[in-house]
Amino acid sequence: MTSGKPLAAIAPFNLEATVRVLQRRPANRVEVLEDGRYRRLFETPQGLVLAEVENKGSIEAPNLRWRVRHGEANEMLPAKLASMLGLDIDPAPLLRMAAAEDALRPTAEALLGMRPPRFGEWYEAFGNVIPFQQVSLEAGIAIVGRFIERFGQRLEFDSRAYFSFPDPAVVADASTERVRECGLSRTKAESLQRIARLIASGELSKEKIAALPTDDAIAALEELPGIGPWSAGLVLLRGLGRLDVFPPGDVGAMRGLNKLLRLESDDELAHVVKRFGEYRGYLYFHALGRSLLDKGLIQHAS
Repeated sequence: MTSGKPLAAIAPFNLEATVRVLQRRPANRVEVLEDGRYRRLFETPQGLVLAEVENKGSIEAPNLRWRVRHGEANEMLPAKLASMLGLDIDPAPLLRMAAAEDALRPTAEALLGMRPPRFGEWYEAFGNVIPFQQVSLEAGIAIVGRFIERFGQRLEFDSRAYFSFPDPAVVADASTERVRECGLSRTKAESLQRIARLIASGELSKEKIAALPTDDAIAALEELPGIGPWSAGLVLLRGLGRLDVFPPGDVGAMRGLNKLLRLESDDELAHVVKRFGEYRGYLYFHALGRSLLDKGLIQHAS
């Protein structure tokens, strides 16, 4: 087995922490982290491709290597992996901002090298937001897991099953009842299907939304079925890597940050979020990372 090809990463880089906040929970059916290796199954025009990324160095001196374990690599795969793992983001400003908050510093040190990750596919951003509306994180993960198993593709490799995130065209052609059987309300199922049709037809392109200023992008997303301010913010943050967005009204993130920063009111939190300016979305990932640290799902870097 080859050691793989290099994937450029500016130090520090923490593969475990980055993938864990991408997953949200280890039960994630698409993002797999085992024995220090990150694996992800992609659907491509050439067929299924199982990619793997491993850090053969350390957090302070990363040596990322990627390889294809199944299928044929295409020239876009390294760039896609780099984007998903936040490797195109300069960590220096993030480190400076985190260090400037005394209460945040212990968590920032424990998560040293964590980058803000992004979902791998455009439809995946919506499929990982709409099912989570007004339900717990665990419930959302379970619903999305059933959605993936029903509509995604499956690959048996190395004694385990891997799943790709569903192609929007497949979801668009399914009956609404089949989508609902994953545990979704009719409204959520219909929203996922209508957005799938818009993406499959090319009417709702990632490039079009990415080209818009943040306020305009949020306004455009809010015109979509089932997308309000919170959902639009998460699509931009986790789908397009817009770190200037902190999802409004994210109860879990706000509760986590209030606890993390030892704040007594949402007004105090609003001032901290404002201080982070164009990097305010990084606070969202800190809150999520802290909860994963507390659950023992991320090892302390320090």
